[in-house]
Amino acid sequence: MADVIANSLPDRSVVIFGGTSGIGLSAAQQAKAAGAKVVVVGFDPAGAERVAAENGFAGWRAADVTRPETIVAALADIAHVDHLVLLAGTFVAGKVLEADVAYLHRAFNERVWAAVHTLRALGDRLATDGSVTFISGVLADRPNAYGTAVLAAASAGMEALARGLALELAPRRVNTLSPGTTDTPLLARTLGEGRDAYVAALKEKLPLHRLGTPAEVGAAVVFLMSNSFMNGETLHVDGGSRLV
Repeated sequence: MADVIANSLPDRSVVIFGGTSGIGLSAAQQAKAAGAKVVVVGFDPAGAERVAAENGFAGWRAADVTRPETIVAALADIAHVDHLVLLAGTFVAGKVLEADVAYLHRAFNERVWAAVHTLRALGDRLATDGSVTFISGVLADRPNAYGTAVLAAASAGMEALARGLALELAPRRVNTLSPGTTDTPLLARTLGEGRDAYVAALKEKLPLHRLGTPAEVGAAVVFLMSNSFMNGETLHVDGGSRLV
């Protein structure tokens, strides 16, 4: 099994937006271990350069996925992409009747529209036998009453977009990864001082009584890239959190 994993992405060109931390970084590390030539794209140029150097990635780029011109610039000199992974996005939370609408727009701008702009920027440089992996999340199936309605809609939208693009971009494969709550730097930034109390309460009700790890979710990204019969699917890696 180790040999199969080690050679599952031999010399493939992989570009991972959001590949400088958390799930994206773990996916990038595992893709490199599987033989891929990985370029990570992050928001902060210095951070992206440092992560690429520390991990021996093939390259790095910086982009703000809410600004299409920075996506175009980041991809301009990349001649060929076998596997595109779009994991960038912040936790956009605000109640529909209270939050600033321009802020709520970020949920769709960072996900649906970022995907559209990235695919248009790449065009036919995305291999016809390659793949695209989006990210949604457990909110797509189980929204809550705490200001996540728009984010849940954007997450569910990514799953629908993937199914449509699996037909529109065929024979390229398009799938969506849907993780449960994962112990990442984004979670810590989002929850701040309330992280520990939130996590403790969540663990009590989750079937496995723990959060997911970036390595577990990152492995699912590599699976979606390397399994050539996965197409138009949403892969849930949530420890059964949709069930409770």
